[in-house]
Amino acid sequence: MSMPFSDEDILVAVKNHLPSVSEYVRGHGGDITLLGVKDGQVYIQLTGTCHGCSMSLMTTKMVVERRLRELIHPNLEVVNVDVGQEAALPADLLKP
Repeated sequence: MSMPFSDEDILVAVKNHLPSVSEYVRGHGGDITLLGVKDGQVYIQLTGTCHGCSMSLMTTKMVVERRLRELIHPNLEVVNVDVGQEAALPADLLKP
């Protein structure tokens, strides 16, 4: 995906906006950990009660991704990485 911003720019923007985006998730006993950014994709991990929840994909797409798209860029993609699946992350992931 071609983004008009660098991964560094996206990482900074996500770090700035994640606390407000996380409010919904925290209200359900969970939290969001930012793992990094690669090629305009934002890699997160849902933790707490949200980890492994059957609604985690919907939360990722309909809450986190939707809000970050509104705040940062409409083509932004958010990928939830389950705990224990960190090995699947891109090797050159730009980490916070």
